[in-house]
Formats: sequence, structure tokens, C-alpha cells
Amino acid sequence: MTLPLLNRVFLYVLLCVGWLLGAASPAWASSPQPPEIAARAFVLLDATSGQVLAEREADREVEPASLTKLMSAYLVFEALRAGRIERTQTLTVSERAWRMPGSRLFAPQGAQVPVEALLKGMIVLSANDATVALAEGVAGSVERFVERMNQQAQALGLTRTRFVNPEGMSAPGHRSTARDLAQLAARLSRDFPEFMPYFAIQRYHYPGAPAVNVNNRNLLLLRDPTVDGMKTGHTEAAGYGIVASAQRPFAALGPGDAGQRRLIAVVLGANSENARAAQSQTLLNWGYAAFEAVRLFAPGQVVSQPPVWQGRASTVPLGRPEGVVVTVPAGQAAGLRTELLRPEPLLAPLLKDQPLGTLRVRNARGDVVAEVPLFVLEAVPQAGLLGRFWGALRLWIQ
Repeated sequence: MTLPLLNRVFLYVLLCVGWLLGAASPAWASSPQPPEIAARAFVLLDATSGQVLAEREADREVEPASLTKLMSAYLVFEALRAGRIERTQTLTVSERAWRMPGSRLFAPQGAQVPVEALLKGMIVLSANDATVALAEGVAGSVERFVERMNQQAQALGLTRTRFVNPEGMSAPGHRSTARDLAQLAARLSRDFPEFMPYFAIQRYHYPGAPAVNVNNRNLLLLRDPTVDGMKTGHTEAAGYGIVASAQRPFAALGPGDAGQRRLIAVVLGANSENARAAQSQTLLNWGYAAFEAVRLFAPGQVVSQPPVWQGRASTVPLGRPEGVVVTVPAGQAAGLRTELLRPEPLLAPLLKDQPLGTLRVRNARGDVVAEVPLFVLEAVPQAGLLGRFWGALRLWIQ
């Protein structure tokens, strides 16, 4: 292995490590102190920028209870989008689903229930029977569905999460963390925006079922019009938990141009239903008041176009498909400046969506407030033999 190639490998490893650390890191500058939260663990995530604004015991492994259903919903949404199931399709309520304890849809054994009704039952009512019926309908069995849940958790980088069932009943080894649940909620909102309205439904009653358990237990849906989900959970061991999501406008690129900024508050181990709602509302209000989001680059906008060697193009455009948004303490948006960190030299081939470089953002005092990974927006194939030779010669001379 030649010395230049070793240098390239070393720079690429450093770049990947920096990307992994910077993608989920909180702002490095001095940040406002979060309010006191009466819960075992919490996280406040700005899903628009990917920055954690506040946390306590965020990596403590706990029972997720019915917050488990966020992953179940992820897999059901994926199956719907792929066309493996349809909303109007009916699924059979098996004996296993019918016998599920806890919150229920109350569909009788053997009933043919539309996926739409089961989905509302799982999300709005936290119905365990509906969740099992969906798991069996999507994967053929609960066991195979749980395998897919854990595979998806790994794919999303939820390193401290392990599922044993799809509904969240207490079971040995069934665990997650506030940080993982926040990341899961952020991916749900980003990957499946067309299904997000399910999480905002305040009330659902399955025809023929007893008129009990018809209200969404997310009390914030009634208290805050900017809250659009997502899920609550409770077991004796876990206490009362909630993943609360809200969207409020923020100034984006210029006068009259605004975007939607999503914050996600995860509160685990609160003392009551009202307490978890109050604590998550406190976090959301604090996050919107204490921090502001700034969009530095629009979705797909070229952030930098550095030179490329031995490629069919002489430069490569770097940016982010979703744009670049950073979150800073209120009043620090003015004077932000950026710098690009990237390996040198850049040698083709470069693949579209390949991580390549980091945009470091500093405030007026010079504090680093964010490091955002950049990606290749357009692929640069390797040049032909003559082009590679000429590029290597120019690089050698340089």
C-alpha cells in the first residue's frame, strides 16, 4: 500500500469518526440551563437540526412500555408504502391477538378488521390486540415481526434498544433509552411524513366495541395545537413515559420564507399521566424559547464544490438533501460563520450520497455550535485510463 493511499485511508477514517460524533452531538457552545424535570430520564431533540438541546440519563436503559409501538408503527408504515399491505385490506384477529391484556381495540376473535382500524387502534388507543394483529399481518408471526423490529433498530443506530414484543408489555430484556426513542421518533417523522397525522388523532372508537379507552392518552394534543404526536406508555416498572413531538415555524432563508421546526421531548419515569404531559410541555416550551434554528443552506443547495482528481468532472458538489439547519441559543444567530473540513486530495470515483466533509459552524465568539456532515450531491465517476494518468501526473507535480 503506497503512502498516498495510506494517507487517504487515514483521512477517511478520521472523517467518518467525526461524522459519527458530530451528527448527534449537542451544541458545543455554552447553552441555556434546562428546567428541572421530574422524571428518571429525558431528552429534548431538535429533529430539524439533529441537535440534542437538553438531556439527563439519556442512555439509561429502561422499559419502553407502549413507546415500543413507535417501532411497530415504523414497520407497518414501511409495509404500507411498499404495498405489501393496504389500508383497506382486512386482517384476522387471531386468538393470540384477542387474548392480549391491557389496552385493547376489543375486536372479537376471528374478526376481519381493516388495517386502517388496526393502525388507529395501535396508535391512538395503544391497543395491544391491534398491535399483535398488525404484527402477524405484516410479518406472518409475532416472532418474525420482532426480529424485524430489532433489525430496524440496528439499521437506525439504536444501539441500546432491544425488543422482545411489538406492544411493550413488560418482559426480560425488553429495553430502550430516552436517546434511542428520540432518534426513532425523529426518523418516523422524517421517513414517513404522510403517516404523521395518525399520531395527532385525539379520539377513536372501533365500531361495536365498548365506549371505553377511546381517547388518546397524549394530553398535549388537547393543550397545545402545535403538538402532533407521538406516543405515551406506562407500566408499573417503567412509570409514565411520553414521546411528544411539536412543530412551530422558524425563519428560514429570508423575509417571508419560513420552515417548520420540529422538537421532540422524551420523558421517562414520570409519576402520573398529568406529570408526563406537564414535564414534556415544559421541555418543548423551553426549547422553542431558549434556542433558535437557522437555516444556512436550502435543501440540495451546494455548500462547497472542491476540486476532484482523476474524475470525469473537475469538481464535486457537496451539500445535504435536507439542507443545513443549526440550532443556537437565542440571540446567537447573528455572526454565524462556517468552515469546511474535508480530506485532501479528493480522488474519483465519488458516489452520490457518500459522506464527504464536515461543515463546522461557529458563533461570533468563535465557539463551535455544530458540526454537520456533508454528502456528495452528484456522483463523479473515475476518468478513463488517459484521464487518470494525466490526473496522477498533475497531482504528483503539485
